[in-house]
Amino acid sequence: MTSESRAVLPPAGMLSQARAEPPRQAAGQAASGRAIVHPLVDFLCLGGGSLLVLPLVMAAPASAVPALVALMWMLADVLNHPHFAASYQIFYRGYREKAFGGTLPRPLRRRYLVAGIAVPAVLAGWIAASFLAGSAYLLGLAGNLMLLLVGWHYVKQGYGMLMVDAVYRRRFFGRAEKRVLLWNAYACWILFWLAMNAAVAERKMWGISYYAVEVPHALLLLAFCAAVATTTMTLVIFARRLLGGGGLPVNGAVAYLTTLYAWALARFNPLTILFVPALHSLQYLTIVWRFEKNRAALRAAAGAAPQGTGASDARNGRRQVLLALARFGALAAVMGLAGFWWLPRLLGGSVGYDHEQLGGTAFMFAFWIFINVHHYFIDNVIWRSDNPETAKALFGTGR
Repeated sequence: MTSESRAVLPPAGMLSQARAEPPRQAAGQAASGRAIVHPLVDFLCLGGGSLLVLPLVMAAPASAVPALVALMWMLADVLNHPHFAASYQIFYRGYREKAFGGTLPRPLRRRYLVAGIAVPAVLAGWIAASFLAGSAYLLGLAGNLMLLLVGWHYVKQGYGMLMVDAVYRRRFFGRAEKRVLLWNAYACWILFWLAMNAAVAERKMWGISYYAVEVPHALLLLAFCAAVATTTMTLVIFARRLLGGGGLPVNGAVAYLTTLYAWALARFNPLTILFVPALHSLQYLTIVWRFEKNRAALRAAAGAAPQGTGASDARNGRRQVLLALARFGALAAVMGLAGFWWLPRLLGGSVGYDHEQLGGTAFMFAFWIFINVHHYFIDNVIWRSDNPETAKALFGTGR
């Protein structure tokens, strides 16, 4: 991401395009000053659900741990894995025109080329070299990269949720306010990442170890002071808006705060971390639902008969939107199962490699790392304010 006004969710983010003017109303697009889905749905899906779920997880007795772990795996298949697949569908849909055509600005085409071809080629090459060398250490380095980028992605998505809700609610943040909010997201994640590295020397995923970065105490203290300072400035911004009549997009603010600070609960109960990916994915899929619904409605309106009956056109339009959403959701579910379970198991059972060094689930590790890291880069292209497809479908403000 190049600036807070360019992208919020790089991977993150959901378009930091908080314009001075409200989004224009168009067929199937969100009306200005309204919710993304519904006020209650927005609250629960964007962040409020965390306020309900995580305390229950923390209060659960030790005997409930196996059930919570099983629930986490179920949510992974229902929410987390499909959210990755949704980003792949959006990114690679019409990819030839996006990357090689003339409809997009050249800088954006370059981003599509880098994220769509160069990044996966580098990742695949690194993983292949690790397998050929039989090096768990090389493969584990990719785990370190994933841990850094995933958290970065999460907090920037929290910032993006706030910006999207601000646009829909017509409660826009100023440039200086956005800068502080983005800095705070960075500062909070850097602190948590350093704290994780200081607390846990070795982590394992699918039998592959990856190791912490040594963190000097002085650096950890500096990061803590920075996070406290930016958090204080953020709270001042929110308080001024609540008390001064500037208006605060409450659901977006809840999404922002829970995304940035829910990590701290892991210090008291590590089980809370198990549910962070599902809650993150629920945020993401809420925006994707709005994006795809608007896009399908625009396509249905464009294909309607010029002088057809209004009622008939409306019914046909709704049917087309529902079918488009059903196809998109079904494909996301199948792609998620294929990418995280079917393909790695197939390759693990049919491709020879050094099981003694890499273990029996190395392909599971490789696929999970590849998808997580690649997702960061493709999201950084999709959810940019200078991406006309996103601006049009999400806000009704295509360039």
